[in-house]
Amino acid sequence: MSSRSTAPVNRVDARPHTHEMVVVHRVFRRESALAPRLVRAVADGDTARAARIAAYLRDYVTGLHHHHAVEDELIWPLLQARAGDEELVARMEKQHHRIDLSLTIVGEWIPAWQREADHTAREELALALVEHRAVLLDHLDDEERLVLPLVAEHLTLAEWDLVGRHGLQGLPKNKLLLALGALLEDATEQERAYFLGRTPLLGRLLWKAVGRRQYAASCRSVRGALNEGGEQ
Repeated sequence: MSSRSTAPVNRVDARPHTHEMVVVHRVFRRESALAPRLVRAVADGDTARAARIAAYLRDYVTGLHHHHAVEDELIWPLLQARAGDEELVARMEKQHHRIDLSLTIVGEWIPAWQREADHTAREELALALVEHRAVLLDHLDDEERLVLPLVAEHLTLAEWDLVGRHGLQGLPKNKLLLALGALLEDATEQERAYFLGRTPLLGRLLWKAVGRRQYAASCRSVRGALNEGGEQ
């Protein structure tokens, strides 16, 4: 999260640790793959379950919008000014626009499906989520391959830290432990040590005391039908 690193850092010479963004992207890759499966696992007419998955989808959409808004505000202008690659920045902005359009379609189908959990709306929403994931993965692949090396070269550590702080500030306080759990779920041991090492002491204590259980319970609540083989 944002307090201290696992090892002493020379703040003058250090460059941004852009692998942080790869781990964040891993969350969106995982959840965008789960989303259509979760929708299709809801039985016709099960409006209670549809409401639970709809809330999960809205959280996903809000989180991705915020993530991209931070990039639009804090990364693209600096890269355009310093790296001079206007074509690449334009490409990233165009991809964000395509993702926004895909999320708009998702957002239009969520309430239609949630109301009655009918088969037609369910399939339209699932297809919208599949199409969204396709454009999202194109963007994440390009960003990791083309943009992050430029970030490491042209942004200062302080500027990169600001990106992380703004990312956290956009999260409701009651979602912070869930966000940490999402980052740690598929993390390697080294990645887990890194992110926990940057989490303030209170956050680490809360994660051990309640956060792990809270995140596990949230996953069971959202993914239960898949885990029980209930996907349709």
